[in-house]
Amino acid sequence: MEVVVFIGIGSNLHNRLYYIEEALRYLNTNPLTEILAVSSFYETEPLSSVPQGYYLNGVVKISTSLSPEALLELLQNIEEKLGRVRDKKDAPRTIDLDILLYGDSIVRLPHLSIPHPRMWEREFVLKPLFEIAPELITSIQRR
Repeated sequence: MEVVVFIGIGSNLHNRLYYIEEALRYLNTNPLTEILAVSSFYETEPLSSVPQGYYLNGVVKISTSLSPEALLELLQNIEEKLGRVRDKKDAPRTIDLDILLYGDSIVRLPHLSIPHPRMWEREFVLKPLFEIAPELITSIQRR
């Protein structure tokens, strides 16, 4: 069964656009994921107290038959291929891929929370999400 998923994508190390484009390429070439829409990318200030460069952030809408956990594994594999190092919380990163929404599912696991727990606090998520799925934001506001 195919599910529509929204993924936050960002980078703040080296050639940020290169890492974003490579992550999209990996997603696009996976037979179990199909990119449906990609937002514009916005330069945003990091939320961390750790000194680092500005991010490029956006949102990707995909269709997938992968379960939430299998999708998380795929995204973490893409991050690893693109040199993401997970040594410190809020450290700069070559690529960051977060599952924001997975259909209408609510997932609460120690390593995965969907909807993403902080997405409603982050303009760098909401602005690109509204760009590619304005009906989604409107329906959520009505709840």
